[in-house]
Amino acid sequence: MLDQFSRTQLLLGPHGMDVLARARVAVFGIGGVGGHATEALVRTGIGAIDVIDDDTVALTNVNRQVIATLSAVGRPKVDVMAERIADINPHCGVRAHRCFYLPATAGQFDFREYDYVIDAVDTVTAKLRLIEEADRTGTPIISSMGAANKLDPTAFEVADIYETSICPLAKIIRKECRKRGVKACKVVYSREPERERFPDISGEECTRRSGIPGSTAFVPSVAGLIIASEVVKDLVARG
Repeated sequence: MLDQFSRTQLLLGPHGMDVLARARVAVFGIGGVGGHATEALVRTGIGAIDVIDDDTVALTNVNRQVIATLSAVGRPKVDVMAERIADINPHCGVRAHRCFYLPATAGQFDFREYDYVIDAVDTVTAKLRLIEEADRTGTPIISSMGAANKLDPTAFEVADIYETSICPLAKIIRKECRKRGVKACKVVYSREPERERFPDISGEECTRRSGIPGSTAFVPSVAGLIIASEVVKDLVARG
């Protein structure tokens, strides 16, 4: 019988689809990268997913985040994502956690429950904590490096953190992982140098604050889709 996953099964086969249906993935950060990764996994047939974020949808998210529409502005991202997941695959088990991954909340998550972890958070501290915890528990993780201030979606590569170059965020994570004794971590990173932003002429809060990056619909989304494809390939290969 045909279902929403029939075309995927032609490529992955019944066993591959069964592996995905039995897998649970945690996605930390439901923004431009994490939202697209989450949706791609759900559309591929993942059986259970945790979505973790404490942000609400903002007007300035509409240019790039898959869950961001004008009607969603002001709503918690994880709630909007959970509704979207249910509309794609009501059989997918969703756990929505409205929090950021911080030292105070880290104890809420047992990585041994997960078949894969996706790090799509923004802060270095949280990224390092996620990578360390995945390393400690032996849980596969893929981490998104910098996707902001870029315009070339073809410049992304998948590599171990110690094989990265150019990306400033990857340089920091690489150094800190070495300090912490993390021997390997799969990442998606871009070899495109960061572009300078145009001077702020809007006077709006999103650009008035220092350090707020520019972003587009076609760069973080590609990073998210690459991440989802790596998760699917690894899960099916292991299964």
